[in-house]
Amino acid sequence: MTIVYVLVAILIFGILIAIHEFGHFMAAKACGVRVEEFAIGMGPVLWKRKKGETQYSLRAVPVGGFCAMTGEDEASEDPRAFTSQPAWKRIIILAAGAFMNFVLGLVIIALLYASASAFRAPILSGFMEGCPYEGEEALQVGDRFYKIDGHRIYQYYDVSDFLARGDGSYDLVMIRDGKKVSFKDFKLEPLEYEGQEKKMYGFYFGYEEATLGVKLRYTWDTAMEFGRMVWMSLEQLISGQVGMKDLSGPVGIVDMMAETGEQAASTVDALYNIFYLGAFVAVNLAIMNLLPIPALDGGRIFLLLVTWIIEHITRKKLDPKYEGYIHAGGMVLLLGLMAFVMINDVVRIVTG
Repeated sequence: MTIVYVLVAILIFGILIAIHEFGHFMAAKACGVRVEEFAIGMGPVLWKRKKGETQYSLRAVPVGGFCAMTGEDEASEDPRAFTSQPAWKRIIILAAGAFMNFVLGLVIIALLYASASAFRAPILSGFMEGCPYEGEEALQVGDRFYKIDGHRIYQYYDVSDFLARGDGSYDLVMIRDGKKVSFKDFKLEPLEYEGQEKKMYGFYFGYEEATLGVKLRYTWDTAMEFGRMVWMSLEQLISGQVGMKDLSGPVGIVDMMAETGEQAASTVDALYNIFYLGAFVAVNLAIMNLLPIPALDGGRIFLLLVTWIIEHITRKKLDPKYEGYIHAGGMVLLLGLMAFVMINDVVRIVTG
């Protein structure tokens, strides 16, 4: 079954790329920009077809893709060129890819949750015998964890995750009878309870019936949870808690998806887990592509805004080729990073 899960993972990754580029393509068409080629994949052309003014192609390497617009990085006299458009149109076109990735992530999560009958919720349904954290001036059955030390609680497992990050004293915000109740410096430490092999906080979490409204809320909350995980990973990378060797690219992601499928108890569980991971990757791509790094969509938007400000101050039109040079340099560095990550992924897979 491994090869099947690998193929499913590759298909999902290809769809993520196609949707991203399709976002750019649709936004460009809607804004009246001439699109010369819409391609899925990179490298040699496997298939191509010309329709109207645009060539559609499928390329050999299933990593990346592009939406080539007239005058994308150079001056053009064509009124339909990308650089001939006002800044707001160019921003919409550049942001459309990430937007479509995020929407795809939401759609996948919604489909996965469609058959759910209930969700485990961060709502207190009871306390273990002898738990000292229950009381009129403390926590009560029915309380919903809303924030811990300023961090929004989306899922029930967020509670233990953020309690584990603290020092035993927390600022809690609970939802009680529809109102927010705050606790400042609330003492919470895992304790020993009879019949339990390890120390615990002594909470029991309840369930919420999966009505349509609850499903939609959990879909959004899961996407927000994915986004927070991406930002926390970036913080760990910047702070040095994780290194460059811990990064994964397309090869590593596909391998992770396939391994996730192999470890599942059944084929249905395997596909569920693979698509769940695919939703996480979709949200991840949406956020990463909007980072202000040259060659990424976020870098292009950032330089576009900087250029717009300079032009309005100096009253002079800047040559787009200089912005193109910056993005070309960024692309070289990005391709170098991708090559390093891919080699690292292959070595990690081979060596086990």
